[in-house]
Amino acid sequence: MPPSESPLPRRVARTLRTSLFAQVACALVLGIVVGKLWPGFAADLQPLGDGFIRLIKTIISPLVFCVVVVGIAKAGDLKAFGRIGLKALIWFEVASTLALLIGLLAANVVQPGSGMNVDPSTLDTSAVDAKTGGGHLPSTTEFVLNAIPTSFIGAFAENSLLQVLILACLVGAALLHLGHTKVPKVLPAIEQAQEIIFAIVSFVMRLAPIAVFGAMAVLIGNYGLGVIETYGKLIILCYAAAALFIALLAVALKVVTGLSLWKFLRYIREEMLLALGTASTESVLPRVMQKLRKAGARDDAVGLVLPTGYSFNLDGASLYLSIGTLFIAQAVGVDLSFSQQITVVLVLMLTSKGMAGIPGSAFLALSATASSLGAIPAGAVALLLGVDRIMDSMRVVTNLLGNCVAVFAVSRWEGALDKERARKVLDGEIVVELEDDETEKAEKAEKAEMAALKKPETTESEESEESEESEEAVAVPAQTAKGTASEAS
Repeated sequence: MPPSESPLPRRVARTLRTSLFAQVACALVLGIVVGKLWPGFAADLQPLGDGFIRLIKTIISPLVFCVVVVGIAKAGDLKAFGRIGLKALIWFEVASTLALLIGLLAANVVQPGSGMNVDPSTLDTSAVDAKTGGGHLPSTTEFVLNAIPTSFIGAFAENSLLQVLILACLVGAALLHLGHTKVPKVLPAIEQAQEIIFAIVSFVMRLAPIAVFGAMAVLIGNYGLGVIETYGKLIILCYAAAALFIALLAVALKVVTGLSLWKFLRYIREEMLLALGTASTESVLPRVMQKLRKAGARDDAVGLVLPTGYSFNLDGASLYLSIGTLFIAQAVGVDLSFSQQITVVLVLMLTSKGMAGIPGSAFLALSATASSLGAIPAGAVALLLGVDRIMDSMRVVTNLLGNCVAVFAVSRWEGALDKERARKVLDGEIVVELEDDETEKAEKAEKAEMAALKKPETTESEESEESEESEEAVAVPAQTAKGTASEAS
């Protein structure tokens, strides 16, 4: 017999066809190659990543609304929901403050900007204005007022998650107050809308590899790999500080819930790689919500804690802002005193809360911090223009993991976590099937059904012939067996 063909090519092809992780990983590598070899062509691929993120953003607000309303209605306890929100805010404040302090400590020890001796007057500040679009960070009062919706439809149209959360809480509270007898059709309708949205997510996620390819090609094409050499010390410091913070998150998750962060990271590896490629945590919010719910976290905890963390728990951004502020001061030769560094922490604790969704928010926060100190020229913020996009990967990973750990911790704190199911899911004892997997199964079943319908029906004569043939086929082995037995005797 000729040697059978190696199954390796078939396995590779099947993996690329069925695994989102493999598709995104290949797109990531291909984007780097294209950006390096053809930077001019790569710059024109920006719409690929932007278009994907726009599609995801269109479904985030209705998804959050449905999950929160259903979570409140099914939990049946509005007070418990309020406790979840309060505990989440406490966790967010502690975590983000810890991130700021780790960043300041790391920058003081390593001093990444020392010896640069940059003259601020030589820097082009117009690029910072172009990056921020002439915007500004809201004050505390503006931030609170902006979280209150002025229109039911407007909150969804502007994709304001905090406003959508408030509306969802009001609708959920109203459903609890009226009860299922007065409005029996509302909750099932919202649940069905939620299923439709998850189905849309599964369709959009099939475009994820294309988005990652375009975003990575643009990054390498615009900035190249040389910027890593210029800002190598700062980049390594930021990523090392992020690794330290993530290690502390792992310890906190283990102590509070007994779960492993590394197993959870393996569980969401597809979403993590997609977030890295697109430099956006919004691109994976729907999928991460699905996976957290499947891993034993209650709907109301997932629906409230995770979206709120996008505005209040920017751990990666806090690390970057504190390190970036001291880097700028060291680069221009300004020695910040201990009291001034405490001021940096206090200012960043306020400014970082209003960053979500504002273009160039990191530069706005850095400019506001520099202005509050009065010792650092505001134009020195332009020093970070060349490295800001590379820091996105660090910020995305840290922000996403910080928010997911917050969901598990607050859920456990409130008794809204099925710890045994979470352990089995992360250990792989329970295989999680998302809505997109179920969609693929339904499509396969439909194709099989169509194939069965197209199969020609056999006539009665054909059936009788087939039965006779089968009887003869059975009789022949029987006769052979008798002959063999007689020969043996």
